[in-house]
Amino acid sequence: MRRMSPDVPLLNDYKQDFFLKRFPQTVLGGPRFKLGYCAPPYIYVNQIILFLMPWVWGGLGTLLYQLGILEDYYTASLSGGLMLFAAFFIQFTSLYARNKSMTVERMLTTDILAEEDEHDFTSCAGTETIKFLIPGKKYVANTVLHSFLAGLMCGLGTWYLLPKRISLLYGSTGGAVLLFLFGWMTLCIGEYSLIVNTAAETATFQTQDTYEITPLMRPLYIFFFVSVDLAHRFTVNIPALEQMNQILHILFIFLPFLWALGTLPPPDALFLWAMEQVLEFGLGGSSMSTHLRLLIMFIISAGTAVTSYFIPSTVGVVLFMTGLGFLLSLNLSDMGLVFKRSVTRHRVGTKSKALPSRSEKPFTWKEYLFYIIVLVLALIETSLLHHFAGFSQISKNSPQAIVGYVLVILLIILWILREIQSVCIFGIFRNPFYPKDVQTVTLFLEKQTRLVKIGVVRRILLNLVSPFAMIAFLSLDSSLQGLHSLSVSIGFTRAFRMVWQNTENALLETVIVSVVHLLVSSTDVWWNRSLDTGIRLLLVGIMRDRLIQFISKLQFAVTVLLASWTEKKRRKSTTTLCILNIVFSPFVLVFIVFSALLSSPLLPLFTLPLFLVGFPRPVQIWPGAVGTAACVCADTVYYHQMVPSLTTALQAAMATGSLGLLLPGSHYLGRFQDRLIWIMILECGYTYCCINIKGLELQETSCHTAEAQRVDEVFQSAFEQEYSRICSINEHFGNVLTPCTVLPVKLYSDARNVLSGIIDSHDNLKEFKGDLIKVLVWILVQYCSRRPNVQDVHRTENKGKASLIILPALNASPQSQSPEDTDSLNSEILDDWSDDNVFGDEPTIQKGKEEKDQLKVVSGINLPIPGSVESQGLGDHSIGTVPDNSLYKSVILGYPVVDKGKQKDVTYIPLVEFSCSHSHLLSLPEEWTSNCLPNSKMREMSSLFPEEWYQFVLRQLECFHTEENASNVLEEIAKDRVLKDFYVHAVMTCYFSLFGVDNMVPSPGHILRVYSGVLPWSFALDWLTEKPELFQLALKAFRYTLKLMIDKASLGPIEDFKELTNCLEEYETDWYIGLVSDEKWKEAILQEKPYLFSLGYDPNMGVYTGRVLTLQELLIQVGKLNAEAVRGQWANLSWELLYATNDDEERYSIQAHPLLLRNLTVQAADPPLGYPIYSSKPLHIHLY
Repeated sequence: MRRMSPDVPLLNDYKQDFFLKRFPQTVLGGPRFKLGYCAPPYIYVNQIILFLMPWVWGGLGTLLYQLGILEDYYTASLSGGLMLFAAFFIQFTSLYARNKSMTVERMLTTDILAEEDEHDFTSCAGTETIKFLIPGKKYVANTVLHSFLAGLMCGLGTWYLLPKRISLLYGSTGGAVLLFLFGWMTLCIGEYSLIVNTAAETATFQTQDTYEITPLMRPLYIFFFVSVDLAHRFTVNIPALEQMNQILHILFIFLPFLWALGTLPPPDALFLWAMEQVLEFGLGGSSMSTHLRLLIMFIISAGTAVTSYFIPSTVGVVLFMTGLGFLLSLNLSDMGLVFKRSVTRHRVGTKSKALPSRSEKPFTWKEYLFYIIVLVLALIETSLLHHFAGFSQISKNSPQAIVGYVLVILLIILWILREIQSVCIFGIFRNPFYPKDVQTVTLFLEKQTRLVKIGVVRRILLNLVSPFAMIAFLSLDSSLQGLHSLSVSIGFTRAFRMVWQNTENALLETVIVSVVHLLVSSTDVWWNRSLDTGIRLLLVGIMRDRLIQFISKLQFAVTVLLASWTEKKRRKSTTTLCILNIVFSPFVLVFIVFSALLSSPLLPLFTLPLFLVGFPRPVQIWPGAVGTAACVCADTVYYHQMVPSLTTALQAAMATGSLGLLLPGSHYLGRFQDRLIWIMILECGYTYCCINIKGLELQETSCHTAEAQRVDEVFQSAFEQEYSRICSINEHFGNVLTPCTVLPVKLYSDARNVLSGIIDSHDNLKEFKGDLIKVLVWILVQYCSRRPNVQDVHRTENKGKASLIILPALNASPQSQSPEDTDSLNSEILDDWSDDNVFGDEPTIQKGKEEKDQLKVVSGINLPIPGSVESQGLGDHSIGTVPDNSLYKSVILGYPVVDKGKQKDVTYIPLVEFSCSHSHLLSLPEEWTSNCLPNSKMREMSSLFPEEWYQFVLRQLECFHTEENASNVLEEIAKDRVLKDFYVHAVMTCYFSLFGVDNMVPSPGHILRVYSGVLPWSFALDWLTEKPELFQLALKAFRYTLKLMIDKASLGPIEDFKELTNCLEEYETDWYIGLVSDEKWKEAILQEKPYLFSLGYDPNMGVYTGRVLTLQELLIQVGKLNAEAVRGQWANLSWELLYATNDDEERYSIQAHPLLLRNLTVQAADPPLGYPIYSSKPLHIHLY
């Protein structure tokens, strides 16, 4: 990504024109008055008529009401009925026009915007005109539903805006006229977006409006305002409701501005956000990892609060609240899933002994027993204290006050123990107790021993002592003494739930309530007179959350100002904005406060200091399910491998408090080498936490590199730099990233080395050829010894019978030319093949006198067509000395050229008898022993075969470990000449295939090409590629040989055969040597092979490179991000891409900035707006 030049606009010309068309349409609710091309006047007139139609019907009803002809409810019915008829007429007109229209081919234009928007208007009521004005609905159900809603909204809106009613509400006629006029403007905008044409909303949550929810957004808020007015009409003497109605009537006329600015959320986001807020602050729960879990938990929690209201016994109510509060704070879904799987396995039986999955491992009978014991103790404590303790108002000597003092001490201790676990205190001062200059896992674990012990003490205080102390405080409260009200049920249901769900926040809230009550003991104060303890805790909880949000948003706003001021490229354009923010700082603070009250993101437009209040949305920010989308690439596997180990490390860090206060919506950033890990907390509860882990791209752009470098600087200054003072200041305090801790994680370190001087050394390349033959021998012998049938067959073999293998027959035809007469294949030989022998084997090689002595002639074998897939065993035609077993199938090495008409003739084939009865167990597959090279070439290359090494490898085999005389058997096999000839033939053919026709020292380029699987042309190439398994073994041997050459050059020469064997065995067990693009490379990483090696070439530097991945436990540096900075930048990303459609890859808001980490934050967003290469499913971490 290129750096943005100062003159690049925030929006290019095309997007500016598009935005200037779209925004007026959004403000007015759908009418398109700026088209970008010349349209007939009736297009604009028709839109005005459709826009004002609701006002006409409402104005008619209002006039009749003002004249005293109709009552107010009849007026509303008349206006609503007329609007209902008009809505159906509009929708059916659109449906008729769509059905009547015909497909018209248009000439392609270069302007995409013009191609999408231009229409051929023929008349005022033509088909194209109607389709342009009224696009219509996708579903018939929505056509009916939206029409009924339009009629209902017009009727209720008429009732809502009756001038007499407004005058009585405010006592002013002038104000009533203004509210009437501008109020009907709001109603017309809502009606137009519902039934005529829906505008694109700035508050966009879903990327696609599949079910046409967007048209319901504006009517939804209109109905809310009207419902408050109706409640005020039909209730008497509720001053608060009257004041609220007056405020909402004024706010009603500003709804179009709130819609245009995107402050009000769409219905789906509003529904999820409202459930989260009520669940967290009204019912004591937590935001959930999925929308389904949120809905289920909301229903159960609300049912708990309602049920507690109808329990007549006070002891029963307290026990019910305590028990359900504890149970609902647990991760019941995972516990139930584990229990269900264990029952299923028990029913199936004991046949399946597979290991449990990782999600099941944390749950054992000890954990279940622990939860049961804690629940029983909590119920006993609550019932005893509630039944036997005397109730009294909080005073300095009351039991509840004494418990309050204990809670204050606990809060201070827990705060101190949590802060000393992190590298920074308050994010400002460096922690003197944290290990300094830690770069290795062993050293870090040694220095962290004391902190781990402190973390255990903190966890005991947090999980056991604090909840029981708070239960004692709540059980002793006088509000639970008598008959309880609805407020008591809601407040204490939340309080007893918060004790377990979020113990640290509950402890803080309880201490604040206790201290305030002790300081303000007067009963005349509203706080003590009108509110019970449960409602006080609820209000304190809301204020605590909003205050934290306000501080975070304020810090984010200051960071954006500093980022804009310090950015030299746009200094001229941003200076004005910075000055305006300073001058109008009170208004900016109002925006921040309003954003904090709504718990909505503070949206910096284009990430500039131009702040808007984004619409409220759930903690997850994005509508899709967590972990279902990612831009998967070749590097995804590295994150996939490290996640289990990272989860274990996070479990320990969260349990000790190293990551600070755990809250849903918190974001953390981890860094190791070129990897960036984004961690988000989705859900928290008693002894568990649910997170999502994302991995960012490894192929770093310039923007990515600039921000990653700043991340490295932040972490290095915190973890690796030595400070002379005890409590030094964090140098990067203004950054959105605050260092927390380091985590020991088992992952792959990536080392890239330049192989100059090794791969291009003539001596090394010369040794390479000899080593390749040895490695080929070793790999083929190992392959044959480890075949699945070896161990089973050798137990049942008949040792008294000899094994017979077919060797190539002598040429019977005197006209055929033997390959012995030539040194190489020539065109004359190729001309001798018939068309029927395309898939056959080449002429066979005659064996020496020693082999001929071992031949036995067997008759009665009818040969199939050469190259045919049919094969024929010897069982039906062999003599009595050959057993009837598929193991002893004949291996056909080659046949003489035969005419089609003579294929039915009987042919006599000589068979070879192994000198050792066990040799067949190590024999090569029959299709690997066919000839493809001239006999002279094979004789020449056979001299290179290392016979001593071959015998050494055979003697080292362990496939005969069940035999009593295994060493003697191996010795006999090693001396078997026939078996050796098979290996000579296969090894040297592979060797010839890998190096081609020339027998010269290979070049580095040749090494790279063959390593990559691109073999040079040779006579044996087709023969080898037709045998995929042998091809892969030969390629594997070549790669092992290259690694051996590099190791010999780096570590020294190989001393003896034993050392070479050990080296190859290490490659086989601990290494994967191949290409990064191979699928097996990913499999090796997921299987956690200790080492991986790959050869490459850097065209820019012109050097050959080696890449080595080493699996080891290393330290990942983790820091906490400002959650509001992430939410604000993600909110701007959503607005910029979904509404302004500013998808320019060089746009300003994606450019690197070291303070805001803009580029990394955009990457971490969910697709399609962001592009993380890995995103995990919700991971449940158990904090013990």
